[in-house]
Amino acid sequence: MTVRFPAVATLVAALTALGILWLLDVPRHLGFVVLTEQYLALMIGLATLAGLVTVPLKGNALLRSLDWILGLACLASWLWLAHNYEAWLLDPVNRGPEKWIPAVIALFGILEATRRHCGAVLALLGVAFIAYGLFGHLAPGIFSAAEMAPARFTLYLYNDTNGVLGLVLRVGATQILGFIVFGAVLNAVGGSQLLTDLAMASMGHRRGGPAKVAILASSLFGTLSGSTVANVMSTGIVTIPMMKRSGFPARYAAAIEAVASNGGQIAPPVMGATAFVIAEFLQVSYADVVLAALLPAVAYYVMLYLQVDRYAAVHGLEGAPRSELPPLGKSLIRSWPLLLPLGVLMYFLFGLGYAPGKAALYAAFVAYGFHLVMAPRGAPRFSLLFEIARTAGKTMVPVLLVCAVAGIIIGTINVTGLGFALTLALGKIAQVGGVLPLLAVTALIAVILGVGMPTTGVYVVVSVLLAPALVKAGIGLMSAHLFIFYFGLLSMLTPPVAIASYAAASLAQSDMWRTGVTGVQLAIVAYLIPFVFAFNPALLFDGTWEEIAVSCLSVGAGGIILAEVLAWKGAYGGGWRRLAMAVAALFIGGSSALFGAAAIATLAVALAALPLIWILRRFSAGHVKAAPATSSP
Repeated sequence: MTVRFPAVATLVAALTALGILWLLDVPRHLGFVVLTEQYLALMIGLATLAGLVTVPLKGNALLRSLDWILGLACLASWLWLAHNYEAWLLDPVNRGPEKWIPAVIALFGILEATRRHCGAVLALLGVAFIAYGLFGHLAPGIFSAAEMAPARFTLYLYNDTNGVLGLVLRVGATQILGFIVFGAVLNAVGGSQLLTDLAMASMGHRRGGPAKVAILASSLFGTLSGSTVANVMSTGIVTIPMMKRSGFPARYAAAIEAVASNGGQIAPPVMGATAFVIAEFLQVSYADVVLAALLPAVAYYVMLYLQVDRYAAVHGLEGAPRSELPPLGKSLIRSWPLLLPLGVLMYFLFGLGYAPGKAALYAAFVAYGFHLVMAPRGAPRFSLLFEIARTAGKTMVPVLLVCAVAGIIIGTINVTGLGFALTLALGKIAQVGGVLPLLAVTALIAVILGVGMPTTGVYVVVSVLLAPALVKAGIGLMSAHLFIFYFGLLSMLTPPVAIASYAAASLAQSDMWRTGVTGVQLAIVAYLIPFVFAFNPALLFDGTWEEIAVSCLSVGAGGIILAEVLAWKGAYGGGWRRLAMAVAALFIGGSSALFGAAAIATLAVALAALPLIWILRRFSAGHVKAAPATSSP
């Protein structure tokens, strides 16, 4: 997003300022009674205006003026709702033009701003759901909806708490906003550079060091950005050339960066925006979501690390000399202004049980306070506040628009009964083929929808439509929602439209298709482990400690074998041998799903895999010694 005029910069900064005032309960402390829906109406009005004028229509000044006219009309429509909200609550029957005309303008503005920022797919999906709400009574069979007057349906989306001003927008304008401010502060005070230096100092000297730096830096930077593509473009500009210089092929370097960056949204303790929506949907604390996501995220990064390590071993790729790397001790000392705010965040979030948005805001204050004290003379201090607010506001605009479209979709599903109809239809798939085909269909839908939608949008749509069917089929609530979350996220890596891989490929100047295929290989555990925790919730810390331990052992053993097989192409003889070992790895890794986490068979399979791992590692060690130190990939 390019900010071209001071007025626009002030507008997006005001969005951040209003959010901070709300999180700090300033209106209440000043004696003002402001309903949450009134605050949300103001925020989405400002976000719509900002969304239209920051990505204007291409053309002359007249078209840019039309953007401002439409944007201000949308803002006025939402302000009109905020002003009359209490009166309209007492008069729900009257649906005159003074209500539905602003509603039409407001909804149209959301969809057009979403099209410009988030792509046509999400906007068209919103249009499709509105069309279904208006004409769904004409649909055949179980998908036929009750007929509603257009004014009633439009106002339901406009001012009902199950529509735009609903749960998802509330999460976006509070919890997600706090973390976006936190990330903007850390970036402004040099957090991304500190993270890169820390990763270089700790990993740069190891075998395949630059790739391991990319894994660590990108996973850490995910706590700041919350966006896979932003993560790729921020850290990849440093790590990808470094990997290529050390001997990694361009496609491999780009794929490592894409996979590591994508994992930032599933890596605790600070996950992506979708985690907050999951917590609200399930009515659990954010800490519960973080705990459930911990073991799958560890498996994701350990598997990526193992593949990179084994690839570096077979191709003789060494790390950088210590003399060329930042000293570890000095990097740790320099990282205190970054690490301490993260500790403060953890304390408020998990120790004191604060709301996530407020905890992130307090951590942001600590980070900025450190900057005021420790910044060298001449460095920007208070002048940095406007830049932080502007940056956070720019990030918030598409987030709030996605949340608003999600409200349109959820509202339509609620009022038409579409979710119930889909649950019945998908329940028949489970009855005929079992739970596995239902999971496969859900994964496929999430990946397809994710081609043109942000991860939060994919999760909201698929979870509202399909999660009830998964739960009805016997999948646990947390397992079902994390399953959908994972595959929505994997759309960023899955060809033919692998946005994260293609962004990294543009930096690496590599073939986009080959980069995408390599990314799928490196992220293979993310495609497999959701099926495991769908059948075995012990991987989400839902079970006894014995069940959790056995599950970790089986998944870890299978993952190590699979990493060996994928990295050592041609080292084990014919392709059929590698295929057999890959099948064995999948069987071992999925044994807890097949037999159950408490089954003796699962433990027996996992323990039987340990000698196989020892043999494979000994075999690969022999190849490392035989490989020339300068061998080319």
